Amino acid sequence: MELAVPPRDRASINDVARRAGVSAQTVSRVANGMNNVRPATRERVLAAMNELSYRPNSAARNLKAGRFRSIGLVTFNMTTLGNERTLNAVAESASAAGYTTILLPVADPTQSEVAGAFGRLQEQAVDGIILIMSAEIGSPEELRLTAGLPLVIVDSDATQPYTIVDTDQEQGARLATQHLIDLGHREIAHVTGPASSYSARRRAEAYRSVLTEAGLTVPPTLVGDWTAASGLARGREIAASEHPPTAVFVANDQMALGVLHAFHERGWKVPEQISVVGFDDSDDAEAYWPALTTVHQNFDEVGQRATSLLISLIDGEPAPQNALVQTHLVVRDSTAPARTS
Repeated sequence: MELAVPPRDRASINDVARRAGVSAQTVSRVANGMNNVRPATRERVLAAMNELSYRPNSAARNLKAGRFRSIGLVTFNMTTLGNERTLNAVAESASAAGYTTILLPVADPTQSEVAGAFGRLQEQAVDGIILIMSAEIGSPEELRLTAGLPLVIVDSDATQPYTIVDTDQEQGARLATQHLIDLGHREIAHVTGPASSYSARRRAEAYRSVLTEAGLTVPPTLVGDWTAASGLARGREIAASEHPPTAVFVANDQMALGVLHAFHERGWKVPEQISVVGFDDSDDAEAYWPALTTVHQNFDEVGQRATSLLISLIDGEPAPQNALVQTHLVVRDSTAPARTS
């Protein structure tokens, strides 16, 4: 005769033990995959688990093992293409590895805000943290407030004493600028992202270096804020200039969309009169008018590498200090040889 199980929301380990006619310790051994249980007993316990829809308390097991199987995510901006794609890749990679993720957006990218986010994550018992540090927050010493938790930073200054994963921003900007030079362009403008952005600074520095190495004049950069609206404003400035360039390297595809709009307003033909290169290879870049030549960033690989390296650190394994993900140039219709007239 089967023992009745008192009605409750969820069966307990004792319920399973009574149903299978074994001790709770035996049920625990089966739930944890231990092999010191007789096959017939194991089958009886598994059948009882199935009949009662019993789910082992993984949180308690992980706590006993000193693990929570949870990763904290801190980011300054969830609306940019790069951050959105990276966050998604981290969540998927963590789930595949058996980890949950806890996301804490930081509205104001300051040391105190980041430290506060780290503190809240510690209270929620995470094993490690991934910080998508897309803006400068000052001295990296403040980040030591992770209280010894493993930390991986995405999109940051490679001189910081942490494991850092990022797109090779310099390589991508060099590809874009050199592509325009190879097409015969000698007057190349640059619309950069905000000064607080590591990515924007590295792309601008690489752009200037390539022009200098080619013996070309480096014009003042035009500063945007990653939005299409700022690209439109900077594009109108270029279109209104007395001596406009023959090509423009724009630091992201959204701003490039605004730049293209400004040139169309002016009646300029792209790329016959002026060439435009973006950076990101966003999903709709091919649908721009004309289809946008741009630098492809592999955001999925950035998120996957960050997750893998963090789990290695959690496991006590060594991890490289810097991991750069390579880019490649996608040539479409918005670039052409420089006009000769």
